[in-house]
Amino acid sequence: MENLKTAIIDIGSNTIRLVLYKYNRLEGLREFGNIKTVARLRTYLQADGEMSEEGIVLLAETLSSFKKIIDDYEVTDIKATATAAIRQAKNNQAIIERMEKETGILIDLLTEEEEAYFGFVAVAHSMDTKSAVTIDIGGGSTEITLFEDKKLQKTISFPFGTVSLKEKFVSGEVINQEEKLLLQQYVRQQFEQLDWIQEAALPVIGIGGSARNIAQIHQQLVDYPISGVHQYEIKIDDILSLSQYIEKLTFEQLKQLDGLSSDRADIIGIALEVFRELMAIVNANAFQISKKGLREGLIYNRVLQSNKSAFDKYNVFDGYARRISFEYGRSEEESIFLRRITEQFYQECCRLNLCEYNEKHLELLKRAAQVFAIGEYIEQDSSNRHTFYLLANQSIAGMNHIDRVKLALLASYKNKDYFRRFSAPFITWISREELKTLRDYGALLKFIYAFNVSKRNIVESVKFEKVDDVIHIIVLIEADHLPMAEIYQCDRQKKHIERLFKKPVQIHFYKKGEKR
Repeated sequence: MENLKTAIIDIGSNTIRLVLYKYNRLEGLREFGNIKTVARLRTYLQADGEMSEEGIVLLAETLSSFKKIIDDYEVTDIKATATAAIRQAKNNQAIIERMEKETGILIDLLTEEEEAYFGFVAVAHSMDTKSAVTIDIGGGSTEITLFEDKKLQKTISFPFGTVSLKEKFVSGEVINQEEKLLLQQYVRQQFEQLDWIQEAALPVIGIGGSARNIAQIHQQLVDYPISGVHQYEIKIDDILSLSQYIEKLTFEQLKQLDGLSSDRADIIGIALEVFRELMAIVNANAFQISKKGLREGLIYNRVLQSNKSAFDKYNVFDGYARRISFEYGRSEEESIFLRRITEQFYQECCRLNLCEYNEKHLELLKRAAQVFAIGEYIEQDSSNRHTFYLLANQSIAGMNHIDRVKLALLASYKNKDYFRRFSAPFITWISREELKTLRDYGALLKFIYAFNVSKRNIVESVKFEKVDDVIHIIVLIEADHLPMAEIYQCDRQKKHIERLFKKPVQIHFYKKGEKR
């Protein structure tokens, strides 16, 4: 599959959303269009179990408008799926046939198990959490899964969601204290049936718009210093505080609340209570947010059917590194080269006891090497600032937010002063000792980057020798003549590692096969 352009239409109980994706090996998976309609289809289910004509017409109008947008983008591969609202409608087959006839779009009615499975696929291929309980609360159903070591163990779908719970428990615009207690009791009784999540002591991962909104509200309240909600984590005590904060706000205040979509103002309190009850049953200390959900699970699955190696759920970061390298003008060959030479250099440092071997540190170093100074693509003179901003403020698949900041600090290293400035907002996140280690590793990477200033990937190996307390770095190259650009740049940057090693350094370049 060289180039894929796909339209995913997600017909939910609360919203209907069109997302356009494209995929190729170099760029990876990219979203290039996203349109949402708040339809609340769940509210059109009548007492006899059928969806009303008004709801069906609304669905047809929405799909017709989406089809025109899809045609404008010249996308022919369309995957439309429907979940609880259509699934629960007794006339669902008639609806599906009518939509195909009136709009040309064939709807795939997902089972509860399929809906839960695709949510798991999205989380497994975009997060580094190895084991967790997931919850995807929509308007008319709630899917829960348990996975261990990225393998799906259990799934279940409950026939209630934020919209249906509102209909059942809430008399006004927002839930009051008495209604909240009844809701909590009901949800707890449902979750207590699941012996496979009780006291699992795993993180709970929230999927979907309500989970994302809760993360955004919390980030606004704590003045969060970076962007993005994917892999954002909220501790259980903060979830309780957030619940207490929200319950004091009126409906009008909720509609104006930063981070909250106005169309979720009446249901966000309900979703939060459902999350709290699940965390209590699981005995979870942390609530993590996945920006990826059903739609991403569908497109991941679509790509994997054609190319089983397109995504690696056990090494999620690699796909991100390939994409961002391509986006910012770094070849795959250069990324591989920087990773390889960094590992060699680190191993040599450890061999001479210039630093202590740490497997996690080495992996972080190799990751940072792949994206070191990518801000050069924007502007050479201020590449470190651009690099830090780009990495710290975009979702990085397979990295939590603290590790994302660490990556940004390493990959943007210029000198001690800039490192201190960039790290200042995160002194409560990272210990003073670890910041010093990161600063040292940043200096290491800045020197290593000088080995490839001409972007020719000509360094074959790096070896260290210690003679009379002087560190000699022996660089073997594969080229017709000595690389003057690399020699010049390494000589300029060696001060960084001399401070780190606390020893003088001499650098020697040799052509492959040349006698030393």
